[in-house]
Amino acid sequence: MLFNSIDFAIFLPIVFFLYWFVTDKNLQLQNLLIVAASYLFYGWWDWRFLSLIVFSTMVDYSIGRRLGQEENQTKRKVLLWSSILVNLGFLGFFKYYNFFLENFISAFSFFGHEINVNSLNIILPVGISFYTFQTLSYTIDVYKQKLEPTKDFVAFSAFVSFFPQLVAGPIERATHLLPQFYKRRTFDYNLAVDGMRQILWGLFKKVVIADNCAEFANQIFDNSADMNGSALVLGSLFFTFQIYGDFSGYSDIAIGTSRLFGFDLMQNFNFPYFSRNIAEFWRRWHISLNTWFRDYLYIPIGGSKGGTTMKVRNIFIIFIVSGFWHGANWTFIVWGALNALYFLPIMLTNNNRKYQGKVADGKAFPSFREFFNIITTFSLTVLAWIFFRAETVSHAISYINGIFSNSVFETPNFGNINKGLLTIFFIVFFLFIEWQGREGKYAIYQLGIKWKRPIRYAAYYAIIIAIYMFSAKEQQFIYFQF
Repeated sequence: MLFNSIDFAIFLPIVFFLYWFVTDKNLQLQNLLIVAASYLFYGWWDWRFLSLIVFSTMVDYSIGRRLGQEENQTKRKVLLWSSILVNLGFLGFFKYYNFFLENFISAFSFFGHEINVNSLNIILPVGISFYTFQTLSYTIDVYKQKLEPTKDFVAFSAFVSFFPQLVAGPIERATHLLPQFYKRRTFDYNLAVDGMRQILWGLFKKVVIADNCAEFANQIFDNSADMNGSALVLGSLFFTFQIYGDFSGYSDIAIGTSRLFGFDLMQNFNFPYFSRNIAEFWRRWHISLNTWFRDYLYIPIGGSKGGTTMKVRNIFIIFIVSGFWHGANWTFIVWGALNALYFLPIMLTNNNRKYQGKVADGKAFPSFREFFNIITTFSLTVLAWIFFRAETVSHAISYINGIFSNSVFETPNFGNINKGLLTIFFIVFFLFIEWQGREGKYAIYQLGIKWKRPIRYAAYYAIIIAIYMFSAKEQQFIYFQF
């Protein structure tokens, strides 16, 4: 079920009504309703994959209980690794089986040995990378004794399957989200209004920005050999705003929807395209995943401690694994490695924690130095996104070669140029609003607090009209494939 669909527009009010007007007197019933609604929400795509969520829930709930009772350290490690292997085993099979098989066959073919092995027609379960990491965080935190194992199976099931963030995050930690299912929730009008406001902005990002950008990004990337350099530049920019509008839009809708039910989810994006170096960009982009890798992979393998060789090794591990998490394709691995190369000079010069505050804090415009740093960081990010979007590594290289050609000075030659110009106008408007709202939790957060009511509601209606009038063809969220 897509957030930007009629199905969800019917589903959400029904669940909201049952939650606050039927089950509001009983916490256990509220949690049961969340589980049932979440399973319906997920099963809308393919009910068969519900068994994976149920199995993962049962495994990690049982292992968590055992970890709470077991004092022998060797047995505790066995339990932990059982959870890791089961969860990553499912993830590896569904997401990476054919990738490893194809590369295994290619490797033998390179040395003159032909192997005939059939690949499997495996359907990737939506959101498996997200809920797998969420359940793993629970088991790991219980093992490290950062969290008491839960005895409430319904609450734990609700934590694992919570429908707003089930299929594309934010990837919540058990230490943050699970305790919220133990407490009785009371309806908060202001919180709900704030949630609706964030949902509205998320829909604008998805429907007006991402989906319109997708039309041109797909056209240009799919026909890149026939495009001139200027069209290729625009294609990379369209995809840059497509993936940001699409994914951060999903996060906004997820966080806003959670507020309607009295839950608080972590911020997943913090205006990343205004970053002043790559390190700041990665603190602001997909925050839930990057902090997950930091806490459960980067720090355990040594982090930034040790000598230069170890630091370099750890940076490449964390970025390449992050790239591989996104998909079973060498393009994602190269994308991760390229970002590692971007990051290394910053880390080796101890500038990776340089920019912690808001850019141009309290000012209308950035300084010239800040502006230059933003443009440089943004340009490097756009270049890396080409590998992320391309079908193959060779496709990405030929795409980049096309950009750095004399045809970059020609008039772009993609179709429907007038609609393309309108989309560029929306991108500029979008950037203006994001810049104005960069000090809030999301772009129009301040708009809902500081502006007078007539102006505020005029702005809301303008966004709604834009969503209605300029929505493109309905498309799935990009991160559903991960």
